[in-house]
Amino acid sequence: MDEHSEQQQYDVVVVGSGGGALTGAALAARAGLSVVVVEKTALLGGTSAYSGGACWLPGSQVQQRAGLPDSTEGARAYLSAILDDPTGPATAAKLDAFLTHAPELVAALEDDPDLDFEWLPFPEYYDAPGRVPMGRSIQPVSIKRDALPAPVAELVRPPVELDRAGAPGRRTLTGGQALIARLAVVALREGAHVLTRHTMTELLVEDDRAVGVHCTTPDGAPVELLARRGVLIAAGGFEGNAALRARHDVPGEVAWSMAPRGTNLGEPMTAAVELSAATDFSALGWFCPGLEQPDGGGSFTLGFRSGVMLDAAGSRYANESLPYDRFGRAMAAHPGAIPSWFVFDSREGGRLPGIAMPEGDPAEHLAAGTWVQSDTLAGLASATGLPAAALEASVRRYNGFCATGVDEDFGRGADEYDTFFTGGEGPNKALTPVDVPPYYAARFVLSDLGTKGGLLTDDAGRVLREDGSSIAGLYAASNSTASMFGSVYPGPGAPLGSAMVFASLAVRDMLSSPGAAGVA
Repeated sequence: MDEHSEQQQYDVVVVGSGGGALTGAALAARAGLSVVVVEKTALLGGTSAYSGGACWLPGSQVQQRAGLPDSTEGARAYLSAILDDPTGPATAAKLDAFLTHAPELVAALEDDPDLDFEWLPFPEYYDAPGRVPMGRSIQPVSIKRDALPAPVAELVRPPVELDRAGAPGRRTLTGGQALIARLAVVALREGAHVLTRHTMTELLVEDDRAVGVHCTTPDGAPVELLARRGVLIAAGGFEGNAALRARHDVPGEVAWSMAPRGTNLGEPMTAAVELSAATDFSALGWFCPGLEQPDGGGSFTLGFRSGVMLDAAGSRYANESLPYDRFGRAMAAHPGAIPSWFVFDSREGGRLPGIAMPEGDPAEHLAAGTWVQSDTLAGLASATGLPAAALEASVRRYNGFCATGVDEDFGRGADEYDTFFTGGEGPNKALTPVDVPPYYAARFVLSDLGTKGGLLTDDAGRVLREDGSSIAGLYAASNSTASMFGSVYPGPGAPLGSAMVFASLAVRDMLSSPGAAGVA
């Protein structure tokens, strides 16, 4: 302990303020524990606040209310069919804990007057046994900003397109903002403290037990936050740290990540590693194609309604309608695909025929060269530097598939996910031709929703050492951990759902250890 640091004592110290962190904080505070949330930035929510708020929490009462053919066993069959190693001892134990606790967690959260969920129609990402038609994900019910306590209304991070522009959030909070707001309401209502602009620098240890964290305050002063029950690290990954990305071979660039700018440098994870925590970085990240912005940033992009994605040789290399993580991984694996050029026409008035957050202004894109425009495909090739013959041949071949309704190269439109966002009028509504000039090409990079490797944890959220023993008093969830899903992204809300479940299980374990750190 640093005798020059101010000391504050709590039962639980939560590092981070995303969906997992605030789930842990809310549940711990509601159970009567004293809680402090440590957030590096001035706002709460991190990347969770940018998200659509989908939570992949199978088998809950919300799916039952909606009459879905969902169940814990159905989700187990689905995961067993798609995961890299679903039967490995560590993975199997965590999967069982996740599937068992997900419906319990939803029931516990909905038991609170300030938390309600509803079904969100959104297809899951693999055609496999156990898949639920139109998905099993749930989301928090929207809430008006003026219905929130003032501290919460002021602290929730706005949507990404507003946050990057320095603009305030909207009057109605939806998706990820609604999730963060509702969890923060519960945590603060139950007495939790929130310290924004506090940066965790190291873990405090006594007798091989994590007993708190060392932080710096907004003015640089040191403070020690002591934890009688435990420290929960749920502070995102290291997507904002170029050196760590390079060390662990994570494709993409810091500027292209969807994390709030200047965040997620991995300090809490590094602090745990210094305490001999085991790690696994093999899953790399949660990826997506990123519409490059005029400032060099990326953009979460999905739901293409028409157009083709071309590599440096002017060729298609994947089904453009794939779920975003699967397309991102195809982009990362394909030589010459970063950057790619997405070629589309004027059917939508010069707007991108897809969903990009943020999209940006087409005029600004054209001025910056992240988009180019031409009356002819040959002119588009000249502007992009792509081989004209290859570009024209790729578009011509794709247009032929639009006429027949069958993408002979990549099967676009064969899966329910492919057609969820589309409305084409041909024989395959995911195949709309590129034939209305002027033509456009938008430059795409590999973006991510966060890194996916990190601290190894057990089925109670306890951080493990290399020998498989747990570090007393130390827990982790969210992208601070190695995902139990490995390289697979099962469906919308899988990152949030797993973060919330293991944060909840961590709190449950803390509550089951009443003698921890001198607590009576």
